[in-house]
Amino acid sequence: MSERPVLVTGANGRLGLALCRRLAEASPPRRVRALVRSERAASLVRALPSRPGVAIVDYADADSIAEQSRGCDAAVHLVGILKETRANRYVDAHERACAALAQAADRTGLRRIVSLSILGADPDSPNACLASRARADAILLRAKTPAVVIRVPMVLGAGDPASAALARQAHGPRARLVRGGESLEQPIAARDAVAALAAALDRPGLDDAVLELAGPESLSHRALVQRAAAVLGSRVEIAGVPAALAYAAAWIAERIAADPPITRAMLGVLEHDDAIDPEPARAKLGIALTPLDAALREALVERGR
Repeated sequence: MSERPVLVTGANGRLGLALCRRLAEASPPRRVRALVRSERAASLVRALPSRPGVAIVDYADADSIAEQSRGCDAAVHLVGILKETRANRYVDAHERACAALAQAADRTGLRRIVSLSILGADPDSPNACLASRARADAILLRAKTPAVVIRVPMVLGAGDPASAALARQAHGPRARLVRGGESLEQPIAARDAVAALAAALDRPGLDDAVLELAGPESLSHRALVQRAAAVLGSRVEIAGVPAALAYAAAWIAERIAADPPITRAMLGVLEHDDAIDPEPARAKLGIALTPLDAALREALVERGR
């Protein structure tokens, strides 16, 4: 294991902060060089007990990233968006960011890039987000620097937007779900996603691999809300919203707001069916998967106290 620091892009997100903590608590500890986009984001990383090094960069600037990459062992790339706005486009957050990181890694000799992507990413997808993520993954996989792409579905972690939305739905008394909650979900515990990222830095045999990882259960969104309600000790009645109506509302929101609460592409990702066998990726990474009810308790109850 190298004593050189690990470069972490997007380190200010909840997974990024958790990864920084995990690397600092490893035996032996691993130093982190964190890349963020703003002073506000940098302050979140500097507040960590391990006080990792932090630099503010433009994720699309290969020269700036190369400057920060020098002397690092490997990189974990956590930059990406689910919702595109007029000021924050998929091509910038995904493709251009990955192109800059790949160029920087090739120039500075990083040993490996580990990138977090999204389950369902496909260059031929009609969904703009999923297609963009797949193109970004391909950019990393074409680089001279070996890359490991880990694609995950909804991540269950305290305080993150997906878990907060699930908590609101599960608190009841009534949840309005698109198509009555027919879409399939296979959420993964945040700590398992972080464990996967940390393991992928050093596990052998993963060069230029795409790993599809999810939690141990795939179930309908309706059933997930009901399981979450049971964990919270609440009761919830499920009501359906026609998909056509939901997409129409998202289309209107896109037209009238610079930062709409939801977009058609975002809705499409949320409605994507997630039903995979996580065992091959789990075995390659050498991690354990948290049972769904335990992940729900950790995300919705225990960390909220």
